[in-house]
Amino acid sequence: MGVRSAATKLHIPPSAAARRPTTVVPLVAVFLLCSASYLVGVWQHGGFAASPSQSPAVSIATAVACTTSIPKRTTTKNMASSSSYARPLDFSAHHAAAADEALSAAAGSSSAAAAASSTRSRRYPACGIKYSEYTPCEDVERSLRYPRDRLVYRERHCPATERERLRCLVPAPPGYRTPFPWPASRDVAWFANVPHKELTVEKAVQNWIRVDGDKLRFPGGGTMFPNGADAYIDDIAKLIPLHDGSIRTALDTGCGVASWGAYLLSQDILAMSFAPRDSHEAQVQFALERGVPAMIGVLASKRLTYPARAFDMAHCSRCLIPWQLYDGAYLMEVDRVLRPGGYWILSGPPINWKKYWKGWERTKEDLHAEQQAIEAVAASLCWTKLKEAGDIAVWQKPYSHANCKARFCSRKAANHPDAAWYHKMEPCVTPLPEVSSASDVAGGAVRKWPQRLTAVPPRVSRAAVKGVTARSFAQDTELWRRRVRHYKKVIAQFDQKGRYRNVLDMNARLGGFAAALAAAGDPLWVMNMVPTIDTNTTSTLGAIYERGLIGSYQDWCEGMSTYPRTYDLIHADSVFTLYSNRCDMDWILLEMDRILRPEGTAIIRDDVDMLVKVKSVADGIRWDSQIVDHEDGPLVREKILLVAKTYWTAQDH
Repeated sequence: MGVRSAATKLHIPPSAAARRPTTVVPLVAVFLLCSASYLVGVWQHGGFAASPSQSPAVSIATAVACTTSIPKRTTTKNMASSSSYARPLDFSAHHAAAADEALSAAAGSSSAAAAASSTRSRRYPACGIKYSEYTPCEDVERSLRYPRDRLVYRERHCPATERERLRCLVPAPPGYRTPFPWPASRDVAWFANVPHKELTVEKAVQNWIRVDGDKLRFPGGGTMFPNGADAYIDDIAKLIPLHDGSIRTALDTGCGVASWGAYLLSQDILAMSFAPRDSHEAQVQFALERGVPAMIGVLASKRLTYPARAFDMAHCSRCLIPWQLYDGAYLMEVDRVLRPGGYWILSGPPINWKKYWKGWERTKEDLHAEQQAIEAVAASLCWTKLKEAGDIAVWQKPYSHANCKARFCSRKAANHPDAAWYHKMEPCVTPLPEVSSASDVAGGAVRKWPQRLTAVPPRVSRAAVKGVTARSFAQDTELWRRRVRHYKKVIAQFDQKGRYRNVLDMNARLGGFAAALAAAGDPLWVMNMVPTIDTNTTSTLGAIYERGLIGSYQDWCEGMSTYPRTYDLIHADSVFTLYSNRCDMDWILLEMDRILRPEGTAIIRDDVDMLVKVKSVADGIRWDSQIVDHEDGPLVREKILLVAKTYWTAQDH
């Protein structure tokens, strides 16, 4: 059925025939003529596989034959010009180590494709190579307009006008290849993908990273773990329980190349690593290339873009954040995002200053005063110092504020503990939810991993998420399991272990998509983004963290705080309907293209009319795309747009 015929039902009243006199011969004649006309029309349009009313610009497939690998690349031209059948898309990676000879084979394929399409979509040109690592909201030149006090210039500063926005496609660097699959990617990456040697020089002694021919090697070293991240994590495990499932989500502040987060993954601990875009070029980009969750971010004047009570553990290994300054505001922000009973780990200055003060080129008095100041801020938060062993110190946040006398935030600020999108950071303690007894866990206790993935989150059971009950949560969990099974039917590569590692959900809701993937045991992680435009759903991000998943707030009218080519797979559920009256659809699609790697996949769910518009733009940004039916069949107005981003680099232009 076509777009219109799939969405339209014809109603013929049964009594209409009864009111007319019965004349058999004319009725039979009319029936035969109609049948003959229909059969002739079907034959002229390519047989019974065709959809007679189907628009030539859109391929709607009721059953996509994507169950086998396609040796030849599918272009938009192939799909748009064929109205007799829906050609399967090619979601395979063609530019891994074994396919170097084809680096430029697809460079010009989509240029001819768009010209052949009957829908005249706008063709977006490629940006210059200087934009290959462009981050819209962390642009170095724009940042210079802002004050350096408290590192404000390193915060998000997005283009303020349309003239400042790039209206072109961010290119991959010459020689770009498909990243190594996990877990190999933890230790090795292609140099051509992140062509930076700065850290190999600046951090050579600390064993962060080294160049090995056309590859980058990550030995797992760090400033404060010269014996490797595994040994460092083992030292932490002697102080707090890392192996029993009670710690699942972690925050790494000033992450370097994220070796701490990379090696924690073997413990089923998911770390959100962040660092600013600064003189240590591309440290977050290295982390993402390794297949480790990370974002560009900084502790400055605004709250971190995470909800309250999100992380089971926070970590700083010589992150050089001045915890003792600004009335302790930075440590108070860590306290806000730390779960009741959560841990804060500090290594590096000033911990163990008696041993390292000469190497740190600071005086004993200065370091001693700094540690005393940090201890005082921690005490003001009612934290308990559990242990200081060697280079590591650990504090624990209380399970409630029942017996805490702290400098709490005002009632107005306290009523919005999850508010974190451009929200000013205040030097005050975010109060925990009230408890009936001192032994209770404020806000409710979470289950251990992996049970917490499917258990009802405390925010849901306590009616803190508007419109969500325990029953609707369970229904949502099952719904996304069914949808993920459908995705795996129409995209064969979805089930290939290692095909997708870095995954983005642009409208995560309750995290059902990510939970379904995690329950299936796929070796991937999902960044769950909750749009700030929908005030009814902003509280869902806290529930997502209570499930043991990670994510952030995001306004999709702005750029995301990440590097180009971050994600292997992007999932967008009703995003374009949500933003239909807020900003240009083209801008959202250009941002999706920026953060999707070459030969990556996008799955876009929306109303069929919206998807037709999206596809017309997608055809102009070098995407191969195809509309397929909803998992419940062709009569559902919501459809799915499957996208395969074509391969091309700056070298091709």
